[in-house]
Amino acid sequence: MSASLTRSTRWQTALGAAAPERVGTVRTVVGLSVEVAGVDCPVGGLVRIGDPDTDGGGVLAEVVATTRDGARCMPLGPLDGLRAGTPVRSLGRSLTAPVGYGLLGRVLDGLGRPIDGKGPLAAAGSVPVAGTAPNAMTRARVDTPLSLGVRVMDTLTAVGRGQRMGLFAGSGVGKSSLLSMIARGTDAELTVIALVGERGREVREFLEDDLGPEGLARSVVVVATSDEPALVRLRSAFLATRIAESFRDGGADVVLMMDSLTRVAMAQREIGLSVGEPPATRGYPPSTFSVLAQLLERAGTGETGSVTGLYTVLVDGDDHNEPVADAARSILDGHIVLDRKLATAGHFPSIDALGSISRVASRVTTRDQKGLATALRTVMAARRQAQDLLDVGAYAAGTNPLVDAAVTHADEIDDFLRQGMDEQVPASDSWQRLARLVGRLGVA
Repeated sequence: MSASLTRSTRWQTALGAAAPERVGTVRTVVGLSVEVAGVDCPVGGLVRIGDPDTDGGGVLAEVVATTRDGARCMPLGPLDGLRAGTPVRSLGRSLTAPVGYGLLGRVLDGLGRPIDGKGPLAAAGSVPVAGTAPNAMTRARVDTPLSLGVRVMDTLTAVGRGQRMGLFAGSGVGKSSLLSMIARGTDAELTVIALVGERGREVREFLEDDLGPEGLARSVVVVATSDEPALVRLRSAFLATRIAESFRDGGADVVLMMDSLTRVAMAQREIGLSVGEPPATRGYPPSTFSVLAQLLERAGTGETGSVTGLYTVLVDGDDHNEPVADAARSILDGHIVLDRKLATAGHFPSIDALGSISRVASRVTTRDQKGLATALRTVMAARRQAQDLLDVGAYAAGTNPLVDAAVTHADEIDDFLRQGMDEQVPASDSWQRLARLVGRLGVA
């Protein structure tokens, strides 16, 4: 029977090889999109534009929209040299992602190819980049704390394994530095980092100075710089998510860091407008917000393992209510707000503790820990409400015990909220220090 199956397989292979190849053509090249005709390829399928023997291998493109007359494609490479009539061939597959523990310590481009000069990937295989979020009814609940090594986050905005958090800030406020600090200090087994739309100059600085050899050794880094085509920037986010999912499916606890979610949205805006979608909120087409939901929902817990998502959100003009920030905040399980005033004052990490919240903190902390965090927050909130009076010297000591405690112990509170970038603090030490601080405040 095996011999019969072998002959049948060879026969089918021979028939496939003898079948005529269907070759389409480019009809128009306008802006970022290429309209092709004569190829049978679904949305998400890959095509090669150009003759691989005479056009330097041609240009890969992905079908993003179809019509009765043809398909619209977005390139995964430069469009130089393409013209109407250029041949187009369907590859019969979609974009894939390499997976396996052999990826640790490697740096990949937005299509999953190594760019670190360390040779071929020792990947265990490849899987389609496209995927689905875990079933809502079979997801494990988020009930286990995850130490990030950042004192203020581990106590005042505690994060659980499988939670999705946003880091909201304007440009130059320390988002990338905070991510690298977490990558080195977290107790998660593995880290997948996606640098989407990053400046090319800053990639090596992040890898060598911020992340360092220790952080890189247990990380997979996916890079798509700002000069890459919009589709490559978009797919790099889904590629990194798919790699993290593969580790989660094997039972591992993974931290997925993405810098930044806003540039993912911008890439989708370029794609959507290029294929004819109408601009809606501040120029973002409707597909932008559905793509964000599809991307963010794929992180989280599975039946085994977890992907804890940390996504930076570059707020436009420090407006935390702009469309991308507002949409992300509605999907994520909490948000960390980085404050420009703290950053310019040299306060690192520049986290506005009162403006930040974790929606699962109550499920991953004990009753005593919740009490300690609430006590410090109460004192800090009282100080903020009385700040105008304090600035003009109109506050009379003894008026409010909480304000008195905040003023008396201002330096100790500030020292607790500050942390050196190279300082890695276990969560247990952070809680002990918070307990001592609250004891001195006398408000527990």
